[in-house]
Amino acid sequence: MKPPARAENFGQSLAFAFAGVRHALRSQRNLRIHFAFAVAAVLLGFALRISRSEWAVVVALIALVISMELLNTAVEALADLASPTFHPLAKTAKDTAAGAILVAALGSAAAGLIIFLPRLWHLFF
Repeated sequence: MKPPARAENFGQSLAFAFAGVRHALRSQRNLRIHFAFAVAAVLLGFALRISRSEWAVVVALIALVISMELLNTAVEALADLASPTFHPLAKTAKDTAAGAILVAALGSAAAGLIIFLPRLWHLFF
């Protein structure tokens, strides 16, 4: 079996990274859902003219959740490779990685409510 390709330069490293993101977007439904929420948050941020510091929080949290989804995809792939049949440790690895996303998503949702809800409330009431 041929060893995996290694990046010979920065351009190849970027190409491999984008290939990973592309693969995850195509294969992971939850990543597409988080991506849709990210687009909605950005559009809402523009519509409500949030401050620079609020943008910093929104962008950082979007990056956190998307990164967690990508890491979860990697953990799941490695667990499946290491344990093609059921193993309790593989299940623990997968469940824990999914739990990390849950924590990041709930924290991001809470921050989104703190940033957007007062503006939306003021806009409609």
